[in-house]
Amino acid sequence: MTSGQTRQPGTETEDAGVAATRAFAPFEWMIAGRYLRSRRKETFISVIAGFSFAGIMLGVATLVIVMAVMNGFRSELLSKILGINGHMLVQPIDTPLTDYDAVARGVEDVPGVLAALPFVEGQALVTGRAGSLGGLVRGLQESDLRRLPLVANNVRQGTLDDFDINGGVAIGTRMAQQLGVALGDNITLTTPGGSVTPMGIMPRRKAYPVNVIFEIGMSEYDGTFVFMPFEEAQIYFNMEGKATGVEVYVTDPDLVGGMRTLVEDGADRPAFVTDWRQRNVTFFSALEVERNVMFIILTLIVLVAALNIISGLIMLVKDKGRDIAILRTMGATRGAIMRVFLITGASIGFVGTVAGFLLGLLVCLNIESIRQFVSWLTATQIFDPTLYFLSRLPAEMDTGETVMILVMALVLSLLATLYPAWRAARLDPVEALRYE
Repeated sequence: MTSGQTRQPGTETEDAGVAATRAFAPFEWMIAGRYLRSRRKETFISVIAGFSFAGIMLGVATLVIVMAVMNGFRSELLSKILGINGHMLVQPIDTPLTDYDAVARGVEDVPGVLAALPFVEGQALVTGRAGSLGGLVRGLQESDLRRLPLVANNVRQGTLDDFDINGGVAIGTRMAQQLGVALGDNITLTTPGGSVTPMGIMPRRKAYPVNVIFEIGMSEYDGTFVFMPFEEAQIYFNMEGKATGVEVYVTDPDLVGGMRTLVEDGADRPAFVTDWRQRNVTFFSALEVERNVMFIILTLIVLVAALNIISGLIMLVKDKGRDIAILRTMGATRGAIMRVFLITGASIGFVGTVAGFLLGLLVCLNIESIRQFVSWLTATQIFDPTLYFLSRLPAEMDTGETVMILVMALVLSLLATLYPAWRAARLDPVEALRYE
């Protein structure tokens, strides 16, 4: 270029700027920081940036909290359902299960099986001082009942000692409340399949003392199950010498599909084996669908907040048109201008995402205390155990899922800055300064 030639903004100046500065240089961060700080004449733009920050923070926090509650809800239900009903069920085919002891021993020898518990089960009408309700009576030996941690570790009143010989039963706290009975009181069990007489089958009715009151924490089970000594249950349900089936507990419930053949071989008799996924497929499928839909819906909150970043940055670009033109004439490249606004918008998204994660983490760690406080403040029952099965609100954060939420929020925030930053970089300095 000769001395008589003049430089046009945005041509050789841009090339010189490229050589003179590097990407994300300190001056780019400095300018982005100045744009983020509120000034009197830029109050409206700062308000939009504040709403964008709040939207992303609340969106991320809501996603983290809701997904943690959904995970906790599923985990709690799964642990309690499988803690009582077992991971696999062995039922007899063709002939009654009279060899239940041999079947249980053979199944327990299968690698990966923790326990195999023979049981007798039937339905009965349970009557107490305050009324009656339907119950599921399950007969188990004392040694087997102690192998169920959900029952053995959650005895609230009484003891399991001498359960086989004391002639009493174990019921849940919710059933005790509904029937109006306490430890030592009698309840009456009535079943239609009683004694055969010349007049037909007469219902069987018998009173049992309540020797144990437990609390599993799942209202459905605390209000339904009645545990009875195994031999007494055989007599009561006219199943002397027989069992209803064998509950099988394994080390990894997710691997039950590959263990079915081994369990059938271990039973060494014609048997029908089902696993927990088959028995609860509708329930857990509904939970999974609800969880996925909630994730999609709540993601829209973050998306709306990201759109606020776009509108705020576009207004900032229009307001800073003169400043951008001056920077260009001083040697700033299009890339430098674009990076300034990328930093400005991404900073809002990054800080909002981090703040949302911390808020979500704080709420998840104190979710039950918050529920109790809100219930007390509003004088309402926020988490009714009769509707949600559980007596407390669970929250379980999954590391991979939480990381996915944070990455998604950061990516959306970064994408939201691209168009305004591109518009700023394409601004013509001559046009911007023409009427200055």
